[in-house]
Amino acid sequence: MNAFIQASLLACQEIGSLIQEGNDSLFALHEQGFGGDISNGVDLKAEAICFAHLSPFGSVFSEESGWMSPESSITIFLDPIDGSDNFVSNFPYYGVSIARMCEGKTTEAIVCNLANGEVFIRTEDEYYSIMLHAPENKIEIMTNVSAKIGLFEKGPEHPELVKKLMIKKLKFRSPGALALSLAYAPYVKYVLFLGTMRPYDIQAGLYLSKHLYVISDDRYILICADKELFEQIRLIVEKEYF
Repeated sequence: MNAFIQASLLACQEIGSLIQEGNDSLFALHEQGFGGDISNGVDLKAEAICFAHLSPFGSVFSEESGWMSPESSITIFLDPIDGSDNFVSNFPYYGVSIARMCEGKTTEAIVCNLANGEVFIRTEDEYYSIMLHAPENKIEIMTNVSAKIGLFEKGPEHPELVKKLMIKKLKFRSPGALALSLAYAPYVKYVLFLGTMRPYDIQAGLYLSKHLYVISDDRYILICADKELFEQIRLIVEKEYF
């Protein structure tokens, strides 16, 4: 485990401990963040923790504050709390998304589901998961061939596409945390997203799931382990929807 991943895990563990304390300040509303959403206390506290741990490894670009340090050849894309509305609503699907890019190439990514402690990690040499409080035990990530549902983030915003997917019996859920959904792509039938492509939302998750069939452009993201299903959904999105 390299030093950057170790620092990322320490940040996630510290954020996890902060959440366990359950201080009311975590739920307080603040000003609009760089990404356009109103920041919660948990967003800002998690961001400060991540910056303290990660800033020695590159220039941090965060959803809440934008550039937190001068730009350089190494950029760390950070979403300190992916799914903060889920956190505030006590819905257990929220976490931390971190990706490091060196000279335009992603070299490390980590997505941590703070609600259950599951952490997905990818470096140039390894791809695995761990539990946040047992990082020494690496778990092989296997494609779930029995999956019954996909994940369609922002699905309710695209009712016509939802109808087309339902006609094909392509069931889905819209859990509301894009980075986590991208990381969980091997476990579901597919992951689909239409919306604004922001690097702190997608960089880590796309790198984690790069071994699957992937389309990612300025219109949509589609990830699927099965090539036939991938092509089926791609045709629905591109020929019947756009």
